[in-house]
Amino acid sequence: MSLRQMEYFLAVVEETSFTRAAEALHVTQPALSHQIKALEKSVGGPLLERMSRGVRLTPMGRAFLPHAELAVRSSEQARRAARAASGAEGGELHVAAVHAVAVGVLPDAFAHWRRTHPGVQLLLHEYGTTEALEEQVERGVADLAVGPPPQFWTGSVTPVGEEEIVLAVPFDDDLAGRTSVRLDELSGRPWVRCAMEPVVQGQRFLDWACGQAGFAPRTAVWTEHTSTAVRMAAAGVGIATAPAHVVRGAVGEDCVVLSVEPPWKRMLTVFARVEPTGAAAAFVRVLQEVLPPYDPPAPPAQRRYGQPPKAYEDC
Repeated sequence: MSLRQMEYFLAVVEETSFTRAAEALHVTQPALSHQIKALEKSVGGPLLERMSRGVRLTPMGRAFLPHAELAVRSSEQARRAARAASGAEGGELHVAAVHAVAVGVLPDAFAHWRRTHPGVQLLLHEYGTTEALEEQVERGVADLAVGPPPQFWTGSVTPVGEEEIVLAVPFDDDLAGRTSVRLDELSGRPWVRCAMEPVVQGQRFLDWACGQAGFAPRTAVWTEHTSTAVRMAAAGVGIATAPAHVVRGAVGEDCVVLSVEPPWKRMLTVFARVEPTGAAAAFVRVLQEVLPPYDPPAPPAQRRYGQPPKAYEDC
């Protein structure tokens, strides 16, 4: 079994056709078919079912697919790391993040990178949930990921800063003249909720936090993305929670931003399958320059209601 054979296998799966895969790989179809047959012989059975209108994976092929993807992507990462190792120049760097981090944190970091490391191209992969982000990084889609600390990660995790979760309300709201608010003051108010809301102690974060303040949040609408929730809040649909770098940066110019008393903060990290080196390590340093340093929350005895527990840091 060779890496080239796995690359050929993935090309056939992606194109669902030996003919189109051969064209994409710039090889003859007989040569491609020969390599696939050799691969199937080495694994002990058929990986692809030849059909009149293309091909599809066999059960053995479906089991083999994620491992082949990881092997090929790992080789690509090794090549990029080697090319970028000398002074973090040359090659490319694949960065993964959830939508909120991509919108709120990475524009400044990418701009800084382009000024200081113009020889390394950046490629961004965005995901809707932290679960999808971690799964795809584990499968080798990106060299590193930026986000809250992953809960069950066996690779490298490096703190790079912090994010504050704030509230967004419209300019004509009664709270618009303030800079902060206690959570118990918001009992009875409608909320715009986001599907990416983290889970704390088995509950969605806002349910947990409002419960600590003595009330249950009244949900007006659910959204898929944080930026959508902020826009809904700006239009007066309800109060939205979002990272401060999202609201105060790319999408929050049409609303008022309020901090919660006491503040809601959590760590941001870079996590990867292996320890960052070369360009990846240089990008970690850029994030540490761009982001505010992480200030750990007060000990439990000093917390007031509404302050998220340590579990929030791990969401």
